[in-house]
Order: sequence, then structure tokens, then C-alpha cells
Amino acid sequence: MASTYDFAVGGTSIRDALRALKNASVPGDESGSSIVTPAGPALELTPADATPPRLEPAEPIESDPTAVREVGEPVVAFAAFLDGIQTSRALYPDGDSTPLVHGTVAAVIRQRADRALHTWGGAPLISRAFHAPVALLSPRLVARFHAANIPIEDTLEPGDAPDARHPMELLALARNAVQRRRELLEIELAERWTDSETAPLFVDGGISGAGRASQSVLSVGVVKSHRTLYTAGESLAVITALKAAARSAAFEIRPKYRSTVASWYLRLRDARGRDPFFGLVRVEIARESFTSARADEVSRWVLAERSPVSLPDKRWSTMAYGIRDCEEYLRALTGA
Repeated sequence: MASTYDFAVGGTSIRDALRALKNASVPGDESGSSIVTPAGPALELTPADATPPRLEPAEPIESDPTAVREVGEPVVAFAAFLDGIQTSRALYPDGDSTPLVHGTVAAVIRQRADRALHTWGGAPLISRAFHAPVALLSPRLVARFHAANIPIEDTLEPGDAPDARHPMELLALARNAVQRRRELLEIELAERWTDSETAPLFVDGGISGAGRASQSVLSVGVVKSHRTLYTAGESLAVITALKAAARSAAFEIRPKYRSTVASWYLRLRDARGRDPFFGLVRVEIARESFTSARADEVSRWVLAERSPVSLPDKRWSTMAYGIRDCEEYLRALTGA
């Protein structure tokens, strides 16, 4: 059975891929039914090694790094929302300890018009692929993939010795490869938007790695997680004590191999009686576009996305409804 598996963009579901592998004609190997075992739950639903929480010093770009700034009333300005999803499932062929990971990634921009969200550009980007350390797979399994016309993305770097590896290390390599594929789709969409549109784009997460889009005045990144806090000394207490509709002083983030961005913390909702990160986001914009007045303006745009509330999502205190819509749309489309 010929496969329509497209390694770059598109691809096929894990169910269809396994069917193709089972039916592939490999001379001298008629035991295809046992070539793979049923896939387990998505790796994204299992705990991963978490990055230790840390404080990261950042260079202030406003006069008083401990000042609190009231940003004013919300203003609706975002024309669209960008987000992506990923789902990875591990297989262990022939009882081997080397994991074979099938990853589905997708990204979409949902544009707002007449108070409704529509898919911008005609369709989302979806990519599916297998990921594994090819040198550690059995020749029999590799032959069956070739016969089914299904490629495997190698998770080992060129020149890596094909030594025995801890299965959890191999899983982490594959999971990171899937994540990178998702990021590439998100970058492609962000660049398409900033190259062709004139209205602001709400990006879920940071924008420093968003290629050309990271330097566009149209891109606004909104970060919901805070395992890394860009602060030091007295600034930490200022950030955690922010009241609703107030922001911290801005600072500069200079990631290695990525674009420099201007960033600040913004409290979306009243956190009295809750943990210090309730309703707290970190906003990123292109460094060259920063002024204090622009930081206040962009903050008002982000505040406007507090409504409608993204319930029943557990992240509702920091998640814009447009971002939740992206995720729900992609899950329904991919079955992830």
C-alpha cells in the first residue's frame, strides 16, 4: 500500500501510518503485525523534566525599575491571534527500548471580524512525522518504513555515536524535535502575517524566536508561564504585588541566537487572596519599537482580551479567548 505521507508539511495520522507499516511488503519479513505496539498516551500529558524555577537579571530600559505604572482603560486593537499545538505518541517496536515517536503539530492564525473568529490564510498549517534515533532502530524496522514510503526524522545529530542511550533521554530528544517543528510552523505564520497585514497580532508566548516577525511592530507576545522571572532585588516584590491593570517597568531580554525584545509584566486580574502569579502575564514587543507610551498602549490592548473569559480552561486567568479558540480549533481538526 502506497503512503501519502508528507514529511515536510501535511503527513498522515498515526493510525494510517501503522496500517501502512503493517501492510508494507518487505522481502523476507512477513511479520508486520508485530512491528509496532499500540501507542500510549500523548507525551504532552506525561510529566517532563521541568526547568528549575530561576530569577534572570534583565537590563532595565525605563528610568525607575521599581516603579508601578497604571496603564489605563482597555482598548480593543488585536486583529488576530496565533497559537499552535503538538501531540506526541511513543511506540516501542518489537519490544525494543528505543522509542519511535509520532508527532502531530499544527498552528493557526484566527482573525477577528464582526465579533467572530475565522481562519486567516485559508487553512492552518499541519505537519506529522515520526522521530527516532535511526541508528538505534533495527534494520528490519527501517526497511519496513522504507517499504511503506514513510520517512523518519533522525533525532541524533550528525556525527553522534550510536551508543546505547537511556530511553527517557531518547524520548526527550524526540519530544524536543516535535516542539521545534511546531515552533517552525508558528514562525512561518507570524512572518506571513507581518509581511502582508497592517494590524496587530496577538502571539501566544514570546516573540524573540519569531524570525522577521520578532522585529515587527505588529507582533505582540504574551507569556503566561513564569518559571523564569526576569527580575532581581526589589523588583520581584513589585511584580508580584502588581494590581489589576498595572504593569512593571520594562526591561530588555537578549536571548542567545534570538532577537532582542522589550518586555514587562502586566496584571490582568485582581490577585487578592490568590497566588502571586494569578492573572500575571509578561508582554514582549520588538525592542526598536519600545517607548513607555507604547508599552502602556499595548498593555491596554492585552487587557481588552480578558473578556470573554476562557473558561473552562484552567489557565483562564491569563489566557485570551482568541488563543483558546486557536487551540480548540486545532484539536478538533487534528484529533489531538
